[in-house]
Amino acid sequence: MEGPAMHTHETHPAIIKRLRRAGGHLASVVEMLEQGKPCLDVAQQLQAVEKAITQAKKALIQDHLGHCLHHMVQVQDKGPGAQQPSLDEFRQITKYL
Repeated sequence: MEGPAMHTHETHPAIIKRLRRAGGHLASVVEMLEQGKPCLDVAQQLQAVEKAITQAKKALIQDHLGHCLHHMVQVQDKGPGAQQPSLDEFRQITKYL
């Protein structure tokens, strides 16, 4: 039995890079807490991690929405219901905005 097909967009490498960087910053935040660093410094770093993750999510969703819309336009002439899978996916991913 085969697994799901690879699903990649050209923005994924940049998003992966951003998330890896955020992961490194998050590890630093944990170290800061373990070392008893001032809460203000920890909070500032957590804010930076949160912003990086939010930006990565935003880029992923915007890219995916663009692909869904493009697909819906491509299949509009294929008859009733041809756009439905893309429309359903469009609705599902907007829950994460």
